[in-house]
Amino acid sequence: MRFEVWAPGVRRVGLWHEGGVYGMDRSPTHEGWWQAEVRTWDGARYGFSLDGGGVLPDPRSRRQPDGPEGLSAVVDHDGDGWRHAWRGRPLPGAVLYEVHIGTFTREGTFDGARERLAHVAGLGVTHVELMPVCPFPGTHGWGYDGVAPWAVHEPYGGPVGLKRFVDAAHGQGLGVVLDVVHNHLGPSGNHLPAFGPYFTERHRTPWGAAVNLDGPGSDEVRGYLIGSALAFLRDYQLDGLRLDAVHALADTRAEHFLAELSEAVDTMAARTGRPLFLIAESDLNDPRTTAPRTVNGHGVHAQWNDDFHHALHVAVTGESDGYYADFARSEDGPLGALAKTLTGAFFHDGGYSSFRGRRHGRAVRPETATPAHRFLAYAQTHDQVGNRALGERLSALAPTGLLACAAALVLLSPGTPLLFMGEEWGAGTPWQYFTDHQDAELAEAVRQGRRREFAAHGWPAERVPDPQDPATRERSCLDWNEPERAPHAELLEWYRALASLRHSHPLLAHTPLGDARVTRSPADSEDRWLLLRNGPLHVAVNLAGDRTAQIPLPTSHAVLLTAWDPGTRLDEGVLSLPPESAAVLH
Repeated sequence: MRFEVWAPGVRRVGLWHEGGVYGMDRSPTHEGWWQAEVRTWDGARYGFSLDGGGVLPDPRSRRQPDGPEGLSAVVDHDGDGWRHAWRGRPLPGAVLYEVHIGTFTREGTFDGARERLAHVAGLGVTHVELMPVCPFPGTHGWGYDGVAPWAVHEPYGGPVGLKRFVDAAHGQGLGVVLDVVHNHLGPSGNHLPAFGPYFTERHRTPWGAAVNLDGPGSDEVRGYLIGSALAFLRDYQLDGLRLDAVHALADTRAEHFLAELSEAVDTMAARTGRPLFLIAESDLNDPRTTAPRTVNGHGVHAQWNDDFHHALHVAVTGESDGYYADFARSEDGPLGALAKTLTGAFFHDGGYSSFRGRRHGRAVRPETATPAHRFLAYAQTHDQVGNRALGERLSALAPTGLLACAAALVLLSPGTPLLFMGEEWGAGTPWQYFTDHQDAELAEAVRQGRRREFAAHGWPAERVPDPQDPATRERSCLDWNEPERAPHAELLEWYRALASLRHSHPLLAHTPLGDARVTRSPADSEDRWLLLRNGPLHVAVNLAGDRTAQIPLPTSHAVLLTAWDPGTRLDEGVLSLPPESAAVLH
């Protein structure tokens, strides 16, 4: 096997392989690359020594059996026996379900998660979206501090465990999407700077020096990240990737990194015949993220839409702190903000944001006929739950009837629905921020930083969960006995009915942005009802807690589903909808 490594600034490179040391030669064709031919096997341990220094793991390691600081191991992907043939599932028509492997089950492993895939498939989900699974320090964490973007976290089950999980998901008819982090690595266990200019001080990010996407050596750095993305899609037969915080990708080159990545993924999709896709997390509200490359967009296939989440959250909970303030104090009221995101995706589309102290975003032009499925709709995600001081889910902030209303607007929205694990039964467990840093100094810095962050909002330090305490992760694990008990079981059936209804109306997956229509109450503070028309369906919600809504319907309809109150009535074109309940009409 040929071992290769990019290390442009060193004089010599040695390969350590199972106790033997081998000199590496400069590549005659690729500047900065070193190579050596050594007989090897699956599982063999190896690493590289630069200019006589200690042995470091391979930047392109496919496996780190002993964690980010340990030796790398060879992974042989040839001849893998996939039990289930899989041709993929496209993004249009999808219902995604975000999963954190470490808390989806108490076991916190791929194998433990496999045992719950029948539940996910039975819910009406089409794709499981895994939070990052690349190696990170310790056993338990969110995964966004990974350092080896080609490898798989060993405590979860490593490469073999991930393949078993994906194969089992495909056997249930589920696609698999993986959350990947390209905007930073580490910091703990990050040895990339020793090998080459992977980072640059020309740009700064919340995590320090930016990944080098546009300076000297950036061709190789871009290739490093794109190569890892394609390797996961190819070797693990994944269906798509979620790209973390792409607004933190500092890139001044004429062709943005995202455009280069999307072109590479589209090329692989055409070659394999599988409908591969990318979903970006972006704070920019920039239509260029998902615009086609042919019109100078980045060509990413979809993006998370936090504006929809924020508008829905404010409408359901009444919270108005921080970034919720703009939505709560909207000129058209909270329901007006929600209506805007249901019909135009972005609330912040060039207007002033008081939270940011400046104008923000840009509108999606109606004439572009942008498919609404390019914008993900959700009431909860790991970010929006876990970044609260106590990690409260929406079920801790709103009554069950309002949870049902939120579910109806998510699952029957023009956008692509995304659910957060346990949301479908109103899980009573929180989902808190937890880490397992092995570096004591870093662990204390994270602990104190978390306390300072929430002290600014009036939270005493003792009330903020310690990220390093194992109990914080334990509290965040789902309780799989809950779905069998009231009121969880009733809410779960409501989610299943909504997902089934969405799949029975495939036109919902192809709504052009702006085609949906929203009618709302004249006064947000009193008659808090909203009526969404999306294709052939009308979704009516009454968010008021103390009054029945009288909702005029433009044409005759039949009620298909109701929740949460049996008192819903339709009489002479007026829908009487009880407090904190929802109805779906055809």
